[in-house]
Amino acid sequence: MIYSVENEKIKVNISDKGAELQNIILKSDGCEYLWQGDAKYWAGRASNLFPICGRLTDGRYTYKGKSYEMNIHGFARNSIFKAERVSETKISFSLIPDEIIFAQYPFNFEFKVIYAIKDTEITVDYTVVNNGNEVMYFAVGGHPGFNVPLKDGEKFEDYYLEFDCVRPIEELVFTPLFNTGKTRPFELRDGRYLDLDHSLFSEDARFFTNMCSCVTLKSKTGNKFVRMEYPDMQNLGLWHAPGTEAPYICIEPWCSVPSYDGKVDDLETKCQMTKLEPASDYTASYKIVVG
Repeated sequence: MIYSVENEKIKVNISDKGAELQNIILKSDGCEYLWQGDAKYWAGRASNLFPICGRLTDGRYTYKGKSYEMNIHGFARNSIFKAERVSETKISFSLIPDEIIFAQYPFNFEFKVIYAIKDTEITVDYTVVNNGNEVMYFAVGGHPGFNVPLKDGEKFEDYYLEFDCVRPIEELVFTPLFNTGKTRPFELRDGRYLDLDHSLFSEDARFFTNMCSCVTLKSKTGNKFVRMEYPDMQNLGLWHAPGTEAPYICIEPWCSVPSYDGKVDDLETKCQMTKLEPASDYTASYKIVVG
């Protein structure tokens, strides 16, 4: 089922499957900012990642001596959430485990994805509640895709990313699908700009750390933009379908990383997992601003 929140400036549609964004529409000109899920390149639009980000080696992990299987990015993106409208401009989606989820992930939790809009801003809040009796291990992340170009007559290479500060950033070294645990310097133009080119994704995603907590997708020839703010996320991924000229880019704030190459992780020691005590909750958020 599709739910909507809107104000005088934007309309946002969200599906209860995966609590996934379906549209971000600017009312003044009808511009659609969100990638619309063409399966030729990528059928998703804006996946919510929980309880892992990225791939597991051999598609599995271990916990307390038992092996569990889980697909890339976790089960939340394919699960049906319960929706609760808070107001015309705010809606909350909630997921609790069933037998299918318990077979993949042995924790009693509630995972909430809350959308709130103000002016042309969309805030996405992730809240995790540990309802169990043991420490819970998890990761959250966003995977929104945006149309590039955003206007007729433009091309992908007309766009660039501008970080809010000048800072030497580091790229996480992948293999290309798994984490190596290594980083390398990544040079930005003038210390803050990254010009888009399809060759950036010839192998797969590019992931960065030690970067500014805000980045803006801009055009060299037009005035459309998408701004991402992610103060709670330590990694930022950029991706489109590798080896293609896909007309979109995913800007992905993650709290974690994929498994190390060749290693089946134990969940208690998996890199960058959040540890949540019983009867506790955790919140992380990111913001999308369009114009």
